[in-house]
Amino acid sequence: MRQRSMFAVLISIVLFLLSGLPVSQAQSPATLTKGSAHPDVWDLQFRLRTLGYYTQLLDGKYGTQTDTAVKQFQSDYGLASDGIVGEQTWRQLKRFSVNQKELDVLAKVIYGEARGEPFIGQVAVGAVVMNRLQSDSFPNTISDVVFQPGAFTAVDDGQYGMIPDRTAYLAALEAVKGWDPTKDALYYFNPATATSKWIWSRTPTITIGRHIFAI
Repeated sequence: MRQRSMFAVLISIVLFLLSGLPVSQAQSPATLTKGSAHPDVWDLQFRLRTLGYYTQLLDGKYGTQTDTAVKQFQSDYGLASDGIVGEQTWRQLKRFSVNQKELDVLAKVIYGEARGEPFIGQVAVGAVVMNRLQSDSFPNTISDVVFQPGAFTAVDDGQYGMIPDRTAYLAALEAVKGWDPTKDALYYFNPATATSKWIWSRTPTITIGRHIFAI
């Protein structure tokens, strides 16, 4: 419990310090190599940090630490471990990580949908978003997944606009790192309030808190 508390404080400090850092919004990120000082390096380092590959302070410079982190990510995700962040590496990074803006979106939907759930239940909601991101049946960006019409009740009823707490950010980070308590679920619903007949037709994988998760 003490370790979790200390980690939570650390994450909140990191998020505060990063809040003012520049994040590239380019649709097609630049190809990056060791020595690059392009604005997209900030995005690269943040994504690698959320996955645990990059542990240094973000500085926007593609140096030795960033190069090592990129090569390890490439190796783990079946890419050529050459340190060149081109189209394929960016594609994998965007499927399995988030940048600062996307982390905010993920934390907000978790908070809006599951703030009364146990921590594992909040991670599970984030995992559903990440599972959709990695599925060919859903949009290929965090924002497009979350704002897909009718996808999340919190977006429709305005609860998405609430300010997420530290727990929601911790849950988002755990989901990004790959913790999936849902067993690959793409959907979830509260059986006490669900009115859609279609959602009941999905195959359940697990029940966590008040939500049934399904594929």
